[in-house]
Amino acid sequence: MDHVEGSASTNKYIPVSSVTSGEGKEVAPGLYCYTNQIVNLCFVEDQKSKNSWVLVDAGMPDSTEKIIAEAEERFGKETVPKAIILTHAHFDHIGGIIGLLNRWDVPVYAHSLELPYVTGKKDYPKPDPSVEGGMVARMSFLFPNEAINLDKQVHPLPEDGSVPELPEWRWVHTPGHTEGHISLFREADQALIAGDAFITVKQEDLYSVITQHLEISGPPRYFTPDWMEAWKSVKKLHSLNPHTAVTGHGRPVSREWLDENLTKLAREFDRIAIPDYGKYVQGNQLEQ
Repeated sequence: MDHVEGSASTNKYIPVSSVTSGEGKEVAPGLYCYTNQIVNLCFVEDQKSKNSWVLVDAGMPDSTEKIIAEAEERFGKETVPKAIILTHAHFDHIGGIIGLLNRWDVPVYAHSLELPYVTGKKDYPKPDPSVEGGMVARMSFLFPNEAINLDKQVHPLPEDGSVPELPEWRWVHTPGHTEGHISLFREADQALIAGDAFITVKQEDLYSVITQHLEISGPPRYFTPDWMEAWKSVKKLHSLNPHTAVTGHGRPVSREWLDENLTKLAREFDRIAIPDYGKYVQGNQLEQ
């Protein structure tokens, strides 16, 4: 891969993929989900402004050219988004961002609590390869946790919950997986971009990741330090009654499957999502 400025979070290629890598799907009007290796990112159009769109998250390391090619396939040559919105800044959600910003001079927005991780001030907690789960969990020691520095190109999201360049959407603070994790919600059709607040694949299990086996799950266990906040976030998203959801990992879901399984996750998060053991489980109070 071509080296780009940044840190291991944007430079360390992770050789794992899935059967859906490279696929794109419009899951709701103006909401297009694109899978890059094992992570989803979204091209979101402003329905009231022609050729105006925003990128949500920035894929795996070494993904810049793939993301640009997909954007141009959808919107035409030399297309540029109005902004990039980050649900959070783990390596698999910001891997292509340095290369993208070298091509696109656009602002980046993240929650104020996420800014230390994208301005070079603070590294994430290290992943936990001892956590219950499977092969991906055990190999997570390979996953970078280092901060990147986007300097003056990154800005805090507006405190009023509005999303820059997407007037129909609002952001929802959904911490637990990271301090400043957000999800995005469009009230008009109850479309949700959940990030990693919950996902639809067992991300710790290599076979499930490769095959993209559909299964409701909490956030990736090896990178989630606060399980009680994560549970509260799932309950918050459940209360929105989403009709369609794109999650950070796994397949997009809707209607009956989403309603049944998100309800189950919100109710049984301790059984479904919280691992039986792992360094970030210790000290969590499981009463809800």
